[in-house]
Amino acid sequence: MTEHATITCEKLLEHAPGKVWEALTEPDLHARWWAAGDVKPVVGHRFTLDMGTFGSQPCEVTEVEDERVLAYRFAEGTLDTVVTWTLRPESDGTRLVLTHAGFDLGSPLGGQAYEGMGQGWPHVLERLDALLDEIA
Repeated sequence: MTEHATITCEKLLEHAPGKVWEALTEPDLHARWWAAGDVKPVVGHRFTLDMGTFGSQPCEVTEVEDERVLAYRFAEGTLDTVVTWTLRPESDGTRLVLTHAGFDLGSPLGGQAYEGMGQGWPHVLERLDALLDEIA
């Protein structure tokens, strides 16, 4: 049986859920804190994220709850994982929870991606926070 692993990161952002949602779903903003791609909050929408040296990664939106949840399959055909962004209003800001699930630890690529992304996601969330501060 193959073991699948999940990365979970969360961050309290001092911005309203609508502003965080905008950064997650507007392609121009998304490109400034993570990766360029035609992301849209529409179930079934297919898009590609330009991950630089890691190549273009095909994605498909699987769940949308406006200003609350955005989920998409990530790196279909290679990693076959799911990225889920959950937004919860908290105080005057938003608690953002990132769940990146489905890493196949039985494969070299899955294990390597799990380690690398586990270290990388906190930095990505810091860049998101910095962008939100910049555009506020």
